Amino acid sequence: MFVTSWIWGTVTILCCVYWFLIGRRRRRRGEPPLENGFLPYLGCALQFGANPLEFLREKQKKHGHIFTCRVAGKYIHFLTDPFSYHSLIRQGKHLDWKKFHFATSAKAFGHGSIDPTEGNTTENFHHTFIRTLQGNALDPLIEAMMENLQYVMLQSRTSKLQPSTWVTEGLYAFCCRVMFESGFLTLFGTEFNSSHDKNLSKQETERAHILNALENFKEFDKIFPALVAGLPIHLFKSAHSAREKLGEALLHKNLLKRNKLSELVTLRMFLNDTLSTFDDKEKAKTHVAVLWASQANTIPATFWSLFYLIKSPEAMRAATEEVQTILESAGEKIGLDSKNISLNRKQLDNMPILDSIIKEAMRLSSASMTFRVAKEDFTLHLEKEFYNIRRDDIIALYPQLLHFDPEIYADPLTFKYDRYLDENREEKTDFYRNGRKLKYYYMPFGTGIAKCPGRLFAVHEIKQFLTLILSYFEIELVDSNVQCPSLDQSRAGLGILQPTNDVDFRYRLKFL
Repeated sequence: MFVTSWIWGTVTILCCVYWFLIGRRRRRRGEPPLENGFLPYLGCALQFGANPLEFLREKQKKHGHIFTCRVAGKYIHFLTDPFSYHSLIRQGKHLDWKKFHFATSAKAFGHGSIDPTEGNTTENFHHTFIRTLQGNALDPLIEAMMENLQYVMLQSRTSKLQPSTWVTEGLYAFCCRVMFESGFLTLFGTEFNSSHDKNLSKQETERAHILNALENFKEFDKIFPALVAGLPIHLFKSAHSAREKLGEALLHKNLLKRNKLSELVTLRMFLNDTLSTFDDKEKAKTHVAVLWASQANTIPATFWSLFYLIKSPEAMRAATEEVQTILESAGEKIGLDSKNISLNRKQLDNMPILDSIIKEAMRLSSASMTFRVAKEDFTLHLEKEFYNIRRDDIIALYPQLLHFDPEIYADPLTFKYDRYLDENREEKTDFYRNGRKLKYYYMPFGTGIAKCPGRLFAVHEIKQFLTLILSYFEIELVDSNVQCPSLDQSRAGLGILQPTNDVDFRYRLKFL
């Protein structure tokens, strides 16, 4: 036993020595400062994962505005100067923005590669999303979401919502349930016509199916950061089962039975059937990816927007006045006996106060990361310097550095509902650092060609949600002095961070 332990100990030591001498990258002339970290393979992963913002601030102070860290086997060059962001955007010839996203999607959702160069499909996914989530395609999505939000908030819960009776619920749980059910109906249609089918049994069955899908979504979403880090889903039995159940619900044969499918899903079904070699389960898993992308960041962004709105009496007054003004100008009447509120995109876009509230909430909660993978060895030219980059290395932007910079945003940790309003109460776009105007000052959706194609719909969804909440309900926190929940750092790099704990609030209908 002693000899065996001694042998394995010696082997372990020799492996560590080998890694230290051979496995560690050595900085070459002209390359950014390098941090290999002390752990084999992981490198700086643990320090980065514990608190990405503080880790990057520390390295920025030590090395300057660009440095390289080994993180989970990858070498990532962090670019931290916002005036150099354009240097990354204009390097399309040398950098690939799709490779990382394609690989991540295949690992997380379990479908084959969606990279057209690998032969499984010839679909241009980015073009599909642009075509179905922007421009004229946005109008029917906004209309459907407005109808579905009111159905979920009001009709589907009539038995629970009695005038003058307060309902107490977790704020995050409420946002999660309402946004998931409404968004699911908007993208993947219904098993019944919500406007004309009054069969309560059908409606309750449909709702039970969607809420079951929500539970599977949450179970899968919990381990999503681990999947992105490269861990196989089979290590997480319940999450794997949840993902398979979501895929089963989104099989083409099941989607074809539903009414009012969105153009996005209809087109994706057609392209899956005509341009890919995926089997039925893989096709369904590409729809699971669409479902996740539509919900994973929108839900926490909705929570933070509503939380800060309720927490700030000044923001509540300003937002309520804006909503009332827009509804009056649109000739919309509020009441349970009235027809549904209907606001078009132009009217929603004419809400700068709500827009500022949403932006500020997302600034405070966003921890997205922009990635580019080097196609070849090349030289990255910044404003005053240049650095050599190796093939397959990653260049990353971490916008939270920007969003929490006190030189750009005074008192950056404080919610200020009017931070994105100018003196005329219109959208503010002039932000400065060291006296220089910034082109990039707000980046929760990424930047450049890889900017989230669904960002416009996501903001409109949240704006619709807040408009309806302010129109139909009285709302308040159970504890008006409750502290702002901490951000769940385990999801750093993936977008909007979730709260580490829920907050109780209560609501009741305004109308007797």
